[in-house]
Amino acid sequence: MTKRSMWPMVLLLAAGGSGIAGPNAGVGPPPVYLGNAGTFAILAKTGITDVYESAVKGDVGTSPITGAALLLQCTEVSGQVYTVSAAGPRPCAVPAATFLTAAVGDMELAYNDAAGRQSPNFTELGAGEIGGLTLTPGLYKWATGVSIATNVTLSGGPDDVWIFQVAGTLKQANGTKITLAGGALAKNIFWQVAGAVTVGTTAHFEGVVLAKTMIAVNTEATVNGRLLAQTAVTLDRKSVV
Repeated sequence: MTKRSMWPMVLLLAAGGSGIAGPNAGVGPPPVYLGNAGTFAILAKTGITDVYESAVKGDVGTSPITGAALLLQCTEVSGQVYTVSAAGPRPCAVPAATFLTAAVGDMELAYNDAAGRQSPNFTELGAGEIGGLTLTPGLYKWATGVSIATNVTLSGGPDDVWIFQVAGTLKQANGTKITLAGGALAKNIFWQVAGAVTVGTTAHFEGVVLAKTMIAVNTEATVNGRLLAQTAVTLDRKSVV
């Protein structure tokens, strides 16, 4: 099964891109190839929970868990809802087990690709606290968790790439913002996180999250990017992805 990739929009701002890696003419490492996972705004293996009402502007899917674990209402999703079977309360869901298996496999490959990149440009930057910094393109590596306690800026051009390798958790504080400058695009920002990912209340996040465990997007937080989790994704009232 094939379909045209669409990048989710947040607050009417398009962040275009298919997740297919082409020649990298910009600064930083080559982008991470997402394959079929690049068609999803949210993809999770063990479920998507939601405190109504959130808004997802793109496709969502769960696999291998059944559709009963995908709790978004049809009216909360502007794209297509994919499940492995017809099980569950989502009348808008399309059973697509083969496509989802391929997408989840590509998500895992993308995670391993990002985690396996060598020769980082920055190691243990800020001892794991990157709030207040302006980050240029490159490969970043931390052996522990990463916190965003205050606003952070990613500054670079539209072909530049950032890969963040985080061995612990990623926590963004309430009300903080990740801001892009210089033409940087969310599709070229990859957060590979071994622990849980938390986007705080009313915070704004940019980039593709490749999470080994869960991703939580709290009340009125916004994400311009993709949430690709090897466990669950949780959304809470007015979360926008």
